[in-house]
Amino acid sequence: MANIPLYEEVASRISTLVEEGTFRPGERVPSIRNLSRQMQVSINTVKEAYGFLEDRRILEARPQSGYYVCPRLPALPREPVVSEPMLQPAGVSVGELTQMIMRDILNPRLIQLGAAIPNPEHLPVTRLNRMLSIQARRFGVQSVSYAIPPGCERLRKEVARRMLGAGCALRPDDILTTTGCMEAVLLALKAVCKPGDTVAIETPAYYNFLQLIQELGLRALEIPASPSEGMSLEALGYALDHTPVHACVMISNFNNPLGSQMPDEKKKELVALLAHHEIPLIEDDIYGDLAFSDERPSVAKAYDRKGLVLLCSSFSKTLAPGYRVGWIAAGRYRAQVEKLKLVTNIASATPTQLAVAEFLANGGYDRHLRSIRRDYARKAALMGEAIGRFFPEGTRVSRPKGGFSLWVEMPEMVDSLELYGKAVKEGMTIAPGPIFSASGKYRNFVRLNAAFWSERVEGSIEVLGRLARELSSGNS
Repeated sequence: MANIPLYEEVASRISTLVEEGTFRPGERVPSIRNLSRQMQVSINTVKEAYGFLEDRRILEARPQSGYYVCPRLPALPREPVVSEPMLQPAGVSVGELTQMIMRDILNPRLIQLGAAIPNPEHLPVTRLNRMLSIQARRFGVQSVSYAIPPGCERLRKEVARRMLGAGCALRPDDILTTTGCMEAVLLALKAVCKPGDTVAIETPAYYNFLQLIQELGLRALEIPASPSEGMSLEALGYALDHTPVHACVMISNFNNPLGSQMPDEKKKELVALLAHHEIPLIEDDIYGDLAFSDERPSVAKAYDRKGLVLLCSSFSKTLAPGYRVGWIAAGRYRAQVEKLKLVTNIASATPTQLAVAEFLANGGYDRHLRSIRRDYARKAALMGEAIGRFFPEGTRVSRPKGGFSLWVEMPEMVDSLELYGKAVKEGMTIAPGPIFSASGKYRNFVRLNAAFWSERVEGSIEVLGRLARELSSGNS
């Protein structure tokens, strides 16, 4: 019998450690150099061993980060049926339930699995607040004055510089600062739509978008989206040929709640499709900086040649949700958006704009991003693996490539609204599926936030899985 190659022996030992739980899904294994030293083998032997384990989907390599144990996740949620998309725009009414979910954030007794908020432990709180204090002293008069639109010039310069990494050549004057990303989207909708107009929106959709559409007297046309590539361009094209549409709203990178990332070619195709019909695209890129890899994805705005893409974002998911620092690059609608900003609230807070601008320039934003990207990737993998262990048989979960939200499809017998009520009684909050649809779909779906993953949260996922199993078996 032939001798087993040394690299296979090393691979076998690592594989055993994974099977025994020493290294759990989503966790990093020793670096090539460290393992070489620990096992007293050559670096090339460890490289071959890790390559062997990669081929067998036991480990995965993450650029500039190392090797991690592959998550043992349940299947992906089912792909949507796109052959016959719904062509009747719908009025929207998701207000009461979404307000209840948002109020849950204020309850310190609840484990936060429902709202898509970042974990404060991963935010540079001390450095940011110190910069806020320093900038307020440095620019004393400016810090208490209106940052009249287009807003803080230094911040706009830093945003323009950073968006080059997303394939987007913007001038500082192309950018207007806003009070968070939601205000940017609100201003964009007001600039391109009037009451009664129809907005094409991916489904499932971020529920605050649906609320905005409702409050502005607009109608939503739901376009199916997949967990892997986002909005179906086939379905959108069909809808545009059969229904008057006045705007399209989407999150192209790490959609909330799906976590999907639209490939670059499809972003280009989307922009061309909408441009052919002279329809503006409102693109939310709030999660773009939270890619699990070190490569920042492009934005649809990068392919805009007619000024029809209104790109919106903020630093709420990466730096400071409470600072409310957002921005919009509105293309041909820049003048309308600037006017709307002035009559809405005159200007956004100046001190927080100054602080974020300083952090982008001198605070190590890229280093901060590398840290939280690794952490959220690990936590999303661990939560996905736990869902596979604790939830009812047949449960499926998304596999995002960025952000921190997981979209979970449970057996059809599980009513997520009923599960929500039971979860709150058990000390946790979840986001039930129907709030992500204008037509009340996704009753057996939930969105969960992986950002707060810990042993305590793992215990909550176990309890939530038990509740879901009880509902699926009719033992509620």
